[in-house]
Amino acid sequence: MPVLAVAIGAVVAVIVLIILFKMVWRVAEPNEALIISGLGAKSKPIDGVDSLGFKIVTGKGTSVLPGFQTARRLRLDSRAANLEVNCVTQQGIPVKVRGVVIYKVGDDFVSIANAARRFLEQQKSMDGAIHELFTGHLRSIIGNLTVEDLILNRERLTSETRGSAADEMSKLGLIVDSLQIQEIDDETGYITNLGRPHAAKVAAAARIAEAERNQEATEREQETERQNAAVIRDTEMKKAEYEGQVQQAAQQARQEVILKETRNAELEAERTEKRLESEIRKPADARAYEQVKLAEAEREERISYAQAAATEVQLKAQRESEAIRLIGEAEADATRRRGLAEAEAIKARAEALAENTDAVIAQQLAEKWPQIVEAGAGVFGNVDNMVVLNGAQGVEDMLAKALTLGGTGLGVARQLLAGMNAQGAQPGTNGHGGPPAATVPVEIPKED
Repeated sequence: MPVLAVAIGAVVAVIVLIILFKMVWRVAEPNEALIISGLGAKSKPIDGVDSLGFKIVTGKGTSVLPGFQTARRLRLDSRAANLEVNCVTQQGIPVKVRGVVIYKVGDDFVSIANAARRFLEQQKSMDGAIHELFTGHLRSIIGNLTVEDLILNRERLTSETRGSAADEMSKLGLIVDSLQIQEIDDETGYITNLGRPHAAKVAAAARIAEAERNQEATEREQETERQNAAVIRDTEMKKAEYEGQVQQAAQQARQEVILKETRNAELEAERTEKRLESEIRKPADARAYEQVKLAEAEREERISYAQAAATEVQLKAQRESEAIRLIGEAEADATRRRGLAEAEAIKARAEALAENTDAVIAQQLAEKWPQIVEAGAGVFGNVDNMVVLNGAQGVEDMLAKALTLGGTGLGVARQLLAGMNAQGAQPGTNGHGGPPAATVPVEIPKED
């Protein structure tokens, strides 16, 4: 147990020492300087100056007593400040100058001390101070220069600016690494007009040179074209000569080929004609002769058939005419005979009527008696209700009275027949040559 407690105590002591060391020890980075102020923070004499009242440490470490001393860091790396200055040249031409100043805190202790006194807690304000410083110097220097000097000799502008600001920069503990004038503008177009004559001269020289080169090139091209034309002409002449020889040889060859083809065509035509003669023309002639004979035979057959048909039609017409004549004669004879028979019957009926009128009328009434009875019975057709007073005897009396209506018709018929007999001797009324007697309708009276 005691050994363990000792070991733990030793470890704790080491940890405490490490923590204390971390709290006390400060190390300056390569691009910064430690500014230590407080109890006992004094530096060695610098350039005859006994003490600065604070301690400067660069590139190494040092102890700082917490609560008694304070350590601050001053950056020593480069910084850039943009410049944009509106100035007026010696000629009274307003210009705008744009540039950039690259600066830093000096590496010596005096510069570090001066920068620490001025910017330690306000390091971000360095750019504004540099801008104001160089703006004033640039205005002063550009006021003594012309626009041509600004354009053609920018190095003079930068060197004079750096030289005029060197003393003030030293007091601030700063040094200028680089001063660059990036752009010079003027609103009047003076700088542009300065370049125009030279630009025009250069452009004219360029056009002249281009025209000379074009002329030389054109002459060379024309000479080359003439040479090419001569070569082309000679070539075309040779080519035409060769082509003429080739065409002549080809024409001769074509003529020979045409002659051979003509002979072959003639032979082929002869062979074809013979083949047609044997294979087509003779069989065609035979078929044509056969077709002609067949057509003639068919025509003769149609003529014979037509003549036979015409003869048959003529005979049929004659037979039909004869039949019609015979039928007409028969019908005429039948009509004549029927007329004679009717005339004889009318005559016989007239004679019978004259000799025995009552018998003829009785016969006609007997023939028509069913119709007469039906007409008499029709009297009762309009009776809806009939009352018979005498019973069966009354019914018999009624029927007898209806049937006696035929007797009344008998008297009327006698009178009509008597009148017809009286007129029978007049011509055209009842004789054999006149029309038949008219039938007089007899109306049988009905009792209501």
